[in-house]
Amino acid sequence: MNPRRALFLEEMGLTPLWRLKDRDAAAPAEEAPQRVAAASVAAASADAASPTVSAEDRAGRIARMDWGELKAEVAACTACGLRKTCTQTVFGVGDEQADWLLVGEAPGAEEDARGEPFVGQAGKLLDGMLAGIELKRGENVYIANVLKCRPPGNRNPEHAEVERCSPLLLRQVELIRPRLILAMGRFACQTLLATDASIASLRGRVHRYQGVPLIVTYHPAYLLRNLPDKAKAWEDLCFARRTMADLGAKA
Repeated sequence: MNPRRALFLEEMGLTPLWRLKDRDAAAPAEEAPQRVAAASVAAASADAASPTVSAEDRAGRIARMDWGELKAEVAACTACGLRKTCTQTVFGVGDEQADWLLVGEAPGAEEDARGEPFVGQAGKLLDGMLAGIELKRGENVYIANVLKCRPPGNRNPEHAEVERCSPLLLRQVELIRPRLILAMGRFACQTLLATDASIASLRGRVHRYQGVPLIVTYHPAYLLRNLPDKAKAWEDLCFARRTMADLGAKA
């Protein structure tokens, strides 16, 4: 058994230790050469400056972007007020052709400082959770958030902020074309599924976001504060692993 997985299961206090079938890790796709995306930066600035640019126009422009343009768009985005208060945007990280897409809600203080989602103690727990189902950050896994900027004081995201950031996440999903999305935390689940339902009521079922199968679970930061729910999160991970095994190969 993978030692990292064994340590994770021991920490979670879960027995017996089930062994999953070995799976060859998909090699991370070589990142396409980054091209200069000055046009995207200029367009993002124009969107913010012009009150005549509609949400539909902005979403349509984002929907045509490639990876380089999208990254430049996020870096230059001032569509809401969050960019004024955060240190930097947090785009996402991982295999850009991954089968697994993990979506959280927003960067925290450490993510804001480092520019990468899910770092710190919550990130360590997430890495352990991935090891528990024989996955690894960056290898056939992509990690992103609904919001690309940290809300001040880690407050809950506001509806307008989620609305303006959602086209960016949607384009990430379209470019990655994952086989399965794991939505982590209440805001991620409610945003992607356009619902006010609780995580408890959404768990244990396969939902869909833009046609992609989606499974909900608790956010690692929540699990650090609510230890009894770690067992439920492990159930969700096992369910996600079984669901992935049942899916056909990516076209």
